[in-house]
Amino acid sequence: MEIVYPPVVGAAKTLFRVLDLRIQVDGAHHVPTSGGAVLASNHVSYLDFIFCGLGAQPAKRLVRFMAKKSVFDHKVSGPLMRGMRHIPVDRKAGTGAFREAEEALRRGEVVGVFPEATISESFTVKALKSGAARLAHAAKVPLIPMVVWGPHRLWTKGRKKELTKRHVPVLIKIGEPIPTPAGATADATTLALHQRLSALLDTAQQEYPEQPAGPEDRWWLPAHMGGTAPLPETAGGTARLQTGGA
Repeated sequence: MEIVYPPVVGAAKTLFRVLDLRIQVDGAHHVPTSGGAVLASNHVSYLDFIFCGLGAQPAKRLVRFMAKKSVFDHKVSGPLMRGMRHIPVDRKAGTGAFREAEEALRRGEVVGVFPEATISESFTVKALKSGAARLAHAAKVPLIPMVVWGPHRLWTKGRKKELTKRHVPVLIKIGEPIPTPAGATADATTLALHQRLSALLDTAQQEYPEQPAGPEDRWWLPAHMGGTAPLPETAGGTARLQTGGA
């Protein structure tokens, strides 16, 4: 029985309607309606998990996200995270979280991973950890790339929260599953994932229906689009990969 998760989803959808967020989901058909899958997303805001979960709603799937243990220790978020059966990650003892995620995948759950591990302040795709690829290989489930673009305008690292900001467009793009053939290494799959995420994010950024209101509002655009976000190398990321498609 899912006692906590459905009401949380309902509350989030109600809030989105109140704020009139202009949410667009593309590629939702790539999320399987049954069986295990790893959803691997870019990370631009503290709200990404909400919108990534929304991307799986057309398939009627609830995503179990891997998140920092500190979130589970919080007196407010902790009971909610445990009630929704998300997976705590203790970076000093990551083996336990990996095993729990693998077991969830084998039970047919969808597990959400942010392979950049932290928010990308450059708003490009940072170097990826290999955990998402290793999970997909170990559990023999699809590895599905997903990007979100827009939630960083509401709440991101180093910026004041604007959780009541209205009419913000949010684009959610889900790509085709990445092949994990026998003999493929996790490193090779992670490289393919980086290329897919970069291409999807480029598309989302190019299709985004709004531009900054003025020079001081250009903070939410990456440098390669004329924004004032830090360059990847100065934000602890990596240079953009030039890819031909999602």
